[in-house]
Amino acid sequence: MDLERVSLAIEKELLRRFDALLKRGNLGNRSEAMRDLIRRRLVEDEAGGKGEVVGTLTLLYDHDQRELTDRLVDAGHHHHARVLSTLHVHLDDQMCLEVQALRGTHLELRHLADHILGLKGVKHGQLVVSSARLWHATGRQAHGRRDDHGKPRRGLGRTLVEEVSLRAG
Repeated sequence: MDLERVSLAIEKELLRRFDALLKRGNLGNRSEAMRDLIRRRLVEDEAGGKGEVVGTLTLLYDHDQRELTDRLVDAGHHHHARVLSTLHVHLDDQMCLEVQALRGTHLELRHLADHILGLKGVKHGQLVVSSARLWHATGRQAHGRRDDHGKPRRGLGRTLVEEVSLRAG
């Protein structure tokens, strides 16, 4: 990776708080933290466009809430082209954690997330999107197994981007 040095002018108090965050979170050095922030902003910018993105919707909800489970299932069926997979975990006798792997335009995923997060009984949730295009722009090559025609093989060894591409058909 070819690195270029840059300098930044930052207020002392802001830098002090940033350094404390890095130390407290064991987040590495300033340079790596700044690269992460830049990548995050680039993903946000990319996701705001009309291109396809992948993402996760994480929900914490009360499964005893009347009709909530049915509404979540209905939303999944209604948006079946967007929901790639769902992980469901029973946290205790009342609360559930659900993580949905999604794909579509940012607007489509935001619409789905807003609908689900607005359901009565959903206590907390967050949509996180990423752009496969940004990942490819880093110059990394997918290293999953490919068939004789260069297409990703079904089976072990696929990257997430390959898996999403396979599901896209």
